[in-house]
Amino acid sequence: MQKLMAADFLPAVSGAELPPLESVSGSAAKGERRILIVDDDANSTHLVKILLERSGPYLVLEENDATQAHQTARSFKPDLVLLDVAMPKKDGGEVAAQIQADHELHNTPIIFLTALVTTNEAKSGLHIQGNSFVAKPINIPELIGAIQQHLPARTELQ
Repeated sequence: MQKLMAADFLPAVSGAELPPLESVSGSAAKGERRILIVDDDANSTHLVKILLERSGPYLVLEENDATQAHQTARSFKPDLVLLDVAMPKKDGGEVAAQIQADHELHNTPIIFLTALVTTNEAKSGLHIQGNSFVAKPINIPELIGAIQQHLPARTELQ
């Protein structure tokens, strides 16, 4: 198994620094957006969680068991789901179908994460089951751009 490093996820640009990690306590009061990341690779999900939480107003929950992903989504009520395509036991398409069939979650945007396409294919506007996708290895600035594009606008009255 290949060990993942932060450099695998960050662009090769000098001076690209992330802001310091903030505490996740009281996240709802700070307006953080809730993101569920579902991938069977715990090292990848943990690294993406740390990088996202350091780079923006995100509270990220990791789920590494695709068979539990739907229930985790029901409990966590994410604003957006990042979903790996190729996982054992249940693939991302099956998980997406469960989430989209759930009356409480059906409007939750899903972005697929996949190593099955190239970065150029991901940028071309193709979709998987009507959902956008980001190519692996994940480029955090591109992922953040996709997240911002798909997160529903939040009213200031919440």
